[in-house]
Amino acid sequence: MKLVSLCPSITKLVFDLGAGDRLLAVTKFCIHPAAEVASLEKVGGTKDPKLDRIRELKPDLILMNREENRREDWEALTEAGLDCHISHPCSVDASMAFVADLGHRLGRAAAAAALIEEMKRARTRLRVARTGAGERSFAYLIWRKPWMTINGSTYISSLIAEAGARNVFGDHPTIYPAVSAEELASVDPDLVLLSSEPFPFKAKHIDELAQATGMTRERFRLVDGELLSWHGALTAAGLDYLVEVFAD
Repeated sequence: MKLVSLCPSITKLVFDLGAGDRLLAVTKFCIHPAAEVASLEKVGGTKDPKLDRIRELKPDLILMNREENRREDWEALTEAGLDCHISHPCSVDASMAFVADLGHRLGRAAAAAALIEEMKRARTRLRVARTGAGERSFAYLIWRKPWMTINGSTYISSLIAEAGARNVFGDHPTIYPAVSAEELASVDPDLVLLSSEPFPFKAKHIDELAQATGMTRERFRLVDGELLSWHGALTAAGLDYLVEVFAD
């Protein structure tokens, strides 16, 4: 089975499942595993794939994510008679189900089962580490100008909730709402997590937000966006990472 992956986290997952040799092409944003993807053909980005080239490659299966990729590209590829696998896991359990499904599709069920078991062990390690710890509230920022956060329907929020944490914007009706510094201060989160992607937050942005909100600098933390948003491929690593993020 020949594959094209249009989502970076899925590309890594394919390699983790032992099926990387089936990939014909990936996006320019597919950076892991670095040595392996370096030699693969790049067919544009997640939002602007080279549809004509993908059609020429005639893959047996195109791997896509509902959030990373555009509906119109999926429609164009399916209209060309190509098989597209669409995923959008928004929780740890959904991530496990996605890994199992993809493992089945690729004939790598045993490898998928091993990855799922590691997710379960990581979840247990996190719960043990957080035993007795009180609930912590958090806001997770993904963008600047405007400041943007996430609501509770996202994979990131669900993953962080595994640490016994509450998203202060969890009930917001918008998936990725823009918020002001005043709004952030008013909901008074214990921690404000500043992601490394899609906006690359740095220490200087902690200073900026501390001044704008009046919150102490210690309540802001830079976090690894890959570990907290790459479902499937990094779910286990993300759960382990949360032990560090919420360490007192």
